[in-house]
Amino acid sequence: MAKNPLTYVVVIFLIALAATQCLFIVRQTETALVLQLGEPLPEVRKPGLHVKLPFVQKVVYFDARVLEYSDLRASERQFFTVDQKAIKLDSYARWRIVEPLRFYKAMRSIDQALARIDDVVFSQLHAMVGTYTLTEVVSSHRAAIMKDVCEKVSALMRPFGIEVLDVRIKRMDFPEQNRSAIVERMRSDREREAKKYRSEGEEESTRIRSEADRQKAVILAEARRDAAVIRGRGDADAAGIYAQAFGKAPEFYSYQRWLEALQASFRERSRIVISSEQPMLQQQR
Repeated sequence: MAKNPLTYVVVIFLIALAATQCLFIVRQTETALVLQLGEPLPEVRKPGLHVKLPFVQKVVYFDARVLEYSDLRASERQFFTVDQKAIKLDSYARWRIVEPLRFYKAMRSIDQALARIDDVVFSQLHAMVGTYTLTEVVSSHRAAIMKDVCEKVSALMRPFGIEVLDVRIKRMDFPEQNRSAIVERMRSDREREAKKYRSEGEEESTRIRSEADRQKAVILAEARRDAAVIRGRGDADAAGIYAQAFGKAPEFYSYQRWLEALQASFRERSRIVISSEQPMLQQQR
């Protein structure tokens, strides 16, 4: 007896329906929980092919990758430093679901988790910023502040099955009513620092010039001393040479000195009257 082809179609449809209701796939980037009558089963399903009861059990998927939280209300929030300066901080965080069962029981959805992270990050930033000055928050202690905030936020979110990997500030701004005063204060601070650096530079310049002048005076004094010593030695050597030469030819040396004396005494068109008894004239007769 031949069977109706429609029967085969119905059977195939029922098999496909049963397969879609009994089998489910968890992707490599996901984890999953099976809900039975609305209550999650304790086993966390890893990537792969799994089986569930049709119509009784339902599958909830969770992203196993690192997710990002970004503060969407940064423009509305103000933080006050310990020196009572208002500042706006735009923050973000990176987090992931490490315990899907606990996460589902506490949060149910990603949106609720983001809202909870937003509250915790804001409260911890508010507490930490309030213990530092504006200058420390903006520059010197910024990294330490974010490290402490990240550790505290991660500890607070751990009971919800969430691990916070990093919390950072991506933008800082000042309220409109305080911006002009802050800019003016920053300008005056920079001018004060510039004056300080200029005065220190002038002081160092004066010190260097004084040291250079001292070294110059020492070098010149030593040079004069060495020159005097050298000249003295030269004069002594010259006197010795002259004495030695005079000892070898005293008449010639006396005659040369006489000529030099005459040359020094007579000028152009000059007249001089001397006695014939002058020793110099008599010497040459």
